[in-house]
Amino acid sequence: MNPNKRKGLHYESLAKDYLLQQGLTLVEQNYHCRFGEIDLIMLQQDVLCFIEVKFRNSMGYGGAASAIPIQKQKKIVKTSQFYLAQNDRHSQHSMRFDALLMQQQANNQSTDIDWIQNAFYAE
Repeated sequence: MNPNKRKGLHYESLAKDYLLQQGLTLVEQNYHCRFGEIDLIMLQQDVLCFIEVKFRNSMGYGGAASAIPIQKQKKIVKTSQFYLAQNDRHSQHSMRFDALLMQQQANNQSTDIDWIQNAFYAE
């Protein structure tokens, strides 16, 4: 496994643990289909959350928040629609698209976590 993939899986695992502590329930991790990938699919009460995890070790180029451009959002929406078509057990849930941003601090000793609920919408 290449180092970037390993690092991505590490931070996705940290994000999952953080969200579990916030009371969410894991449905699926690293869901893949022909349209794309969703890092985490979780339930928060009766809301199905499609969560994109982004880590950045610097604020250069806008940091983690700028790492989910509109094209990536569209891919996540399309992937979520395919997921729902294949998993009708979730059809009764409302859904939302969240971003969990992890930003390394300048001192390299800590990581800020910013969980943005309803980070973007399906159009």
